Amino acid sequence: MGRPLPPEGRALRTRPARMRDPAPTPRVKIHELLREPLILPDLPADDGETALKEMSRLLAGYDKAFAEKRIYENLLQRESLGSTAIGEGFALPHGRVSGLDEPVVVLAVSKKGVPFKAVDGKLVRAFFLVVSSAENPGPNLLVLAAAARLIRGSRSLLNKMLKARTARALLDIVREEEEKIP
Repeated sequence: MGRPLPPEGRALRTRPARMRDPAPTPRVKIHELLREPLILPDLPADDGETALKEMSRLLAGYDKAFAEKRIYENLLQRESLGSTAIGEGFALPHGRVSGLDEPVVVLAVSKKGVPFKAVDGKLVRAFFLVVSSAENPGPNLLVLAAAARLIRGSRSLLNKMLKARTARALLDIVREEEEKIP
């Protein structure tokens, strides 16, 4: 029994089905999501809970859709599953909120560092807090991946951030460093 013959008598050529590449996912840029009012150039916190509370307060002051207590409790709940401190002085805390149209990013920098149960035991000096829609969590992963790509791709990011004194300077640093990454 070999391959079936077509009516003309020649063997059919079979080719493996070509798999189509999925549509390319648009690359998220952290600097495009950051807003100056959501950047803290000098985070006043001595511990992780205070850091999360300060960032929650900042969000609530920026937009009334963010209830400070609800955001804070959401972030604490996520941290109870495991620290979002990824090492080398960075943390990526994140949470979800109902009714949010697009992810929101807060950038907070601590000159002295905050104990945050980092995998490498180092103090966290820069937080990229990501809040996204509870109904559509997909963009959350894209934003977290973009933040991780920025952190991995820029060896000088943290040092530059620690020298910045204003929200505008921090936004410019993130933009410049992100644009260098292929």
